[in-house]
Amino acid sequence: MDLPFSCKSSRVFGLHSKVSSLVCKCLVLVVVALFIRTAWLPSFFGFVGIEQKSIEIIQSRSLSTDSDSGIRRDKFLEVPQIVWGLNNQKIAFARACLTARVLNRTLLMPSLSASLFYKEIDQLQPISFDKVFQFERFNSLCSGFVQLGRYSDVSNRTGVFEVQKGSGRRWTVERDMEQLKQSTEEPTDGYEVVRIVGKNPFLWHDHWPVKDYARVFDCLVLVEEIANEADKVVSKIREVGRGIRTNAGPLHNAVESDGSSTQQVPYVAVHMRIEIDWMIHCKKLEQRSNISQICSSKEEIMERVGNLVGLKTPTVLYLAVADSLLKDSSILSGWNEGLLPVEKTKLGVDGIYKKYPYLIQSAIDYEVCLRADVFVGNSFSTFSSLIALERTQKMIKMGVKNACGTNTSWPSYAYNILGDSNGPQKWMTNMLDSSLKAISYGSNAISCLGL
Repeated sequence: MDLPFSCKSSRVFGLHSKVSSLVCKCLVLVVVALFIRTAWLPSFFGFVGIEQKSIEIIQSRSLSTDSDSGIRRDKFLEVPQIVWGLNNQKIAFARACLTARVLNRTLLMPSLSASLFYKEIDQLQPISFDKVFQFERFNSLCSGFVQLGRYSDVSNRTGVFEVQKGSGRRWTVERDMEQLKQSTEEPTDGYEVVRIVGKNPFLWHDHWPVKDYARVFDCLVLVEEIANEADKVVSKIREVGRGIRTNAGPLHNAVESDGSSTQQVPYVAVHMRIEIDWMIHCKKLEQRSNISQICSSKEEIMERVGNLVGLKTPTVLYLAVADSLLKDSSILSGWNEGLLPVEKTKLGVDGIYKKYPYLIQSAIDYEVCLRADVFVGNSFSTFSSLIALERTQKMIKMGVKNACGTNTSWPSYAYNILGDSNGPQKWMTNMLDSSLKAISYGSNAISCLGL
């Protein structure tokens, strides 16, 4: 190794003093130290940096909505076709979005399932996400939080890396999170597309708080065709309500409120879960969980809805029920005086529903229930639970965080749980909950507190 010029020059001019010799030795040591640092330390510090960056990505993206940094648009996550009912599909979609967020990837627009088959997976009728919800609108509302992409965006430069999503009792929440962490690192992260391989995505383990799910749901806007069909049904319900109130004096809200609905005829939506498939499911669920507040008979629903505190009559009740699975044709009889129950056939809107597959029919009914002045459902139903969540968000945006003992707009109730005056229990979603377990699988621990 060549010495610095100052050391060479000390020899040329014959300067052999102890001072110059010491200076030369020091300079040599400095050069050697710099060489070692250049040759070895960058790789070490680079490794530490990568590990730290990976941990920070997981922490910032997996737990809250606080981090809104941009999502990569050149790396993608692909998930299996999403199955089961509408709201289980919405939850599965939200989980797929939040998984993509953890991985800092764009979620490739998934296929939903238009038909409802529980076991015959090969008979599921796929339907594109953008046939139900607005694609561009979703990306606009969720910009910076989660992102949807199209398969045409993929360049196929690096191929696909498949990740087997674990299932069963041995697949714990901790193991699932560890798998997500590994998927943010090489070699997995080097692939343009990471494909999740597994069955029933809505059963994936949950790592995110309610507010993260709620944010994704906020971005789901029905396509105009479906929204317009819901407009027709709501208009027909209010028309019936206007007819029964013609001779009843001034129009009132169905339940005393802050006056936000005084310009239109109000209605109550009741999600009647008495279909044969539900009754089989809820009986088994009651046995497994040792809870007797899950199933509700037609008579119990009628009694508790009739005891709604502050209910103004006469009023129209829209009964949301899956007609094809219903084995009881007497749901319109037996209600209290002043309550006029209607369903699709009586309203004359069954032709609207029959034009569409199961998923679209459910989406229309969901929208009709969501817009109701009062909603009453079952706290163990995913359909009812997500409606209660969205209505809770509407209340919170109006400044209402506690509906206990107060009359507010957008009230929700659970008829399977006894509330005040032998009526249904008032229901707000706990937006501070650390997971969506109560929404996904139902709960009898509900209250009128939203925050």
